This record gives sequence, structure tokens and C-alpha cells, in this order.
Amino acid sequence: MAALDPDLLLRAYSVGVFPMASTRDAADVFWVEPKKRGVLPLDRFHLSRSLAKTIRSGRFTVTVDQAFGEVVALCAEATARRPDTWINPDIETAYAELHRRGYAHSVETWADGRLVGGLYGVRLGAAFFGESMFSRARDASKVALAYLVARLKVGGFRLLDCQFLTEHLASLGTIEVGREAYVALLDKALGLGSFPSGDAAAGPADFFALDRATAGAAGADDAATVSGPASGCRIAQLLGQTS
Repeated sequence: MAALDPDLLLRAYSVGVFPMASTRDAADVFWVEPKKRGVLPLDRFHLSRSLAKTIRSGRFTVTVDQAFGEVVALCAEATARRPDTWINPDIETAYAELHRRGYAHSVETWADGRLVGGLYGVRLGAAFFGESMFSRARDASKVALAYLVARLKVGGFRLLDCQFLTEHLASLGTIEVGREAYVALLDKALGLGSFPSGDAAAGPADFFALDRATAGAAGADDAATVSGPASGCRIAQLLGQTS
């Protein structure tokens, strides 16, 4: 088959459709538009006291867009709990191109210099479409998701699409909505910007606002100088957990 076209992929997201492969080694992809959609309201993220304690402890270092390819590869990797995945090589290649253009992002969690958790997804306007996450250490993917939610709240996002509701995501505040309700949420989020063109992400929502806020708090000249973990206390505060 022809390679998955990144421009087609962006247009699919803009109307609520996304690709999957039947297996890791599948030669083709198919398009999915769920009747029920998992959505995580940004003001309803459930940050438990134990997770807030982990975030504030600095046990994990959190970065953004520092290991996009590795995150996708680890999301695609078979594990004992997940012997096969829907991420095939064509999907990996297409999302790598979206990342190069500034539409796809990753959040990484590190422990002792080792990548132990993370997630990746696509941003259009004020919507972020979560694609997949992985964890190789307790709470590593939960920490990545918490940082993502804080980032989206600070950046003025309106929609965090989780695709399907799982028990794990439900425990963190994800809910399920019907197709009509989802399309209304999507239209509202994309209405804040225009459809993407060229190599720059579209819309006024700012995926990197948290970095600049952290840099300012640290007295740094720009966000690049604080590429290590953002303040865990600040993240917990943004997510409504103060003690």
C-alpha cells in the first residue's frame, strides 16, 4: 500500500477519524470513528494524593519532545500484558513526519536517565488527540498524563481526546461521550483556529506555555534552559491537588 499521507491524517483528525492497524506487522491501516469516545475533561483530571506525592517527590524527570521516536516505538512494543499493538511501521513513519512539522508531540518520563514512561499524540487548534502511552515503571505513564493535562490547561486547550475509555483512563477522570457530543466538542476546539497548512501548528492554543511559565519562575531566559522536570508542586497545584 502507499505510505500513510500526513496531510490526509490531519484532515481525518479534523473530522474525528483516526487510523489503526490490525496488528504490529499489518501491511494496511483502517480508519476508525468510534460511536463512543473517551474524553478527559481538563478540569476533571483525578490526581490522587499518592500520584500528587509522586509528582512532587521528583522521582521522575519529565520532558517534552525529547524522545518522540523512542516513545512511539515503546508504545508499539509488545509486552506481557499487551502481546500485540495497532501501531505498524506506516503509522510510525506518518507520525514522525507530523512531529517534524510540529503537530505531534510526546511527553516522556525518565528515572535514573532511563526512559520509563510516556505518551504521544496530535495537536490541532485547541484539541489534543492522545494516541498511546506506555509504562515500564510504576506510575510512569500516569505522571506523563498529569503533565500533559497541566500543559493543556495552561496552554488554553479545550479538548483532550483519549479515543477509547479504559479502566485505567476512567480512574484518572476520562468519560465516554457519544459521537454527536464528541463532534460538537471537536468543532468548538478547532473553531478557535484554522485548518492547518504548511509546517506550523494551527490555532491559538499553546502547547509550550507551561515551559515558558516554568522558565519564568526559574528566572531563565527561555524554556529551553529548563528542559528538566517542571516543578512538581506547580503541577499538583494546577491539577487541584495542594496537599
